[in-house]
Amino acid sequence: MADVVAPGLCQACGRQLPPQQGRGRTRRYCDARCRDAARRERARPARRQQDVKQNLTLSHRHEYLDNIDEIPAAGDPVAARVAAAARRVVDGAGQPGPEQVAAARDLAAAAEAALQAAVDRARAAGHSWEEIGDVLSTSRQAAFQRFGHPIDPRTGKPMNRSVSPGTAQRVTEFLGRFTAGSWEEVLADFNGVMRERHDVDRLASGWSQMIGMFGAYEAMGDVTPVTAGGDTVVDVLLYFEAGEAMLWARFDRDGKVAGLRLHPAPATAR
Repeated sequence: MADVVAPGLCQACGRQLPPQQGRGRTRRYCDARCRDAARRERARPARRQQDVKQNLTLSHRHEYLDNIDEIPAAGDPVAARVAAAARRVVDGAGQPGPEQVAAARDLAAAAEAALQAAVDRARAAGHSWEEIGDVLSTSRQAAFQRFGHPIDPRTGKPMNRSVSPGTAQRVTEFLGRFTAGSWEEVLADFNGVMRERHDVDRLASGWSQMIGMFGAYEAMGDVTPVTAGGDTVVDVLLYFEAGEAMLWARFDRDGKVAGLRLHPAPATAR
C-alpha cells in the first residue's frame, strides 16, 4: 500500500482516472463496467494481432483501422457493408462536414447489423442467451429483447418488436431522472395507477437499498426498449461501486410508466 497522488490511466479504456488521495489500494479502472470488461478480456484466449500496414497509413488514421482489407466482402454482405462504411470514415478523417457525419452514421448502422448477424450465428451454433448476455455485459433477458426473434404463438409469425422513433430517447431520459434521484419528476412520468402506489419516500427508500448493498451508482448499461403486447419494456443493467442491479420498466401506449422493478442483478448478468 502506498500514497497515490498523481492520477493514473484506466487499464480497460485508457482514460485518465480521478486523483486518489491518502493510502489504500491503487485504483485501476474507471468504474464497474471497465472492471468487468477487463475481466472478460483476461478470460478470452489470446488473439492474433492484426497486421495493419502502418507504413502505408497516415499515423492519425491508425485508430480507425481494423485490417478492413482482409474482410471477405464477396462472401459476407454484412461484412462488406461494414468494410465499405469503414473506408468512407477513414477516407474522410480530418475533413469535418456533413459527409463525415453521414459516413459515421452509416458505419454505426452497419456495425449494428453486424452485431445482429453475429448474435444470430452464435444462437444457430447453440450458444445460450446467457453466454451472449455475458459478452454484452447485460442480462440474458435484455440480450434476447434486443436481438431475439420471438414467434407469436397465435399466428406462428415473427413478432414486430421495433419501437417508434424517439422512444429510446424518452426511455433513456426517464432512466436518467430515476438514477439521478429526481423523484418528483419520476412520479410525473408514472401513470395514474403507479402514482397511487408510489410516493417520493418509497422511491427514495428503494434506491437507498441498492446504494446500501452496492455503493455509489456509477453507470447504466445499454438501453434497448422493445414492444410487448402494445406496451414498451426495457431491462437495463445498472453499475454500482461494488455490484450491479437490474431496472425493469414498462411504458404504456401513452408513454407513461406502468410498471417498475429494481433488484440485484443475478450473477449471470454481471
